[in-house]
Amino acid sequence: MKLRDRISAELKTALKAKDKARLSTLRLISAAIKDRDIAARAEDRCGGCEETEIMAILQKLQKQREESADTYEKAGRLDLAEAERGEAAIVAEFLPKPMDDGEIADATANVVSDLEANGLKDMGRCMAELKSRYAGRMDFGKAGAKVKDLLTGAA
Repeated sequence: MKLRDRISAELKTALKAKDKARLSTLRLISAAIKDRDIAARAEDRCGGCEETEIMAILQKLQKQREESADTYEKAGRLDLAEAERGEAAIVAEFLPKPMDDGEIADATANVVSDLEANGLKDMGRCMAELKSRYAGRMDFGKAGAKVKDLLTGAA
């Protein structure tokens, strides 16, 4: 089932169950996707945004919720922090299981060898390939550091 369809089905389920917190979070997700669809149509992509873009939207929403929760926690607003973490958990349901450090190391090593990258000049090419292969699963901050280590060690 496509991610867009899954979100829509979950929204309907939450509406029927009268789960207000889940419903508002799913509406937020849907609105963000529709906003991106409008931008895609402006770029002459009539089909709307793709699955990888939806994954990126979900990752961004989850990160925003986690940052907000941390901010609320530091301000002593534990009730709001808990609500934000609840929203982050709902968003995370639609994301694939994130890769651990070992999987990231293996994936970066594979991409560097597949592309026969041999210096920092190939960093962008390696990162683009990682993003196309592992969108939504990989922490690209960690992956970038691993690729850089591999490329400088190979240089």
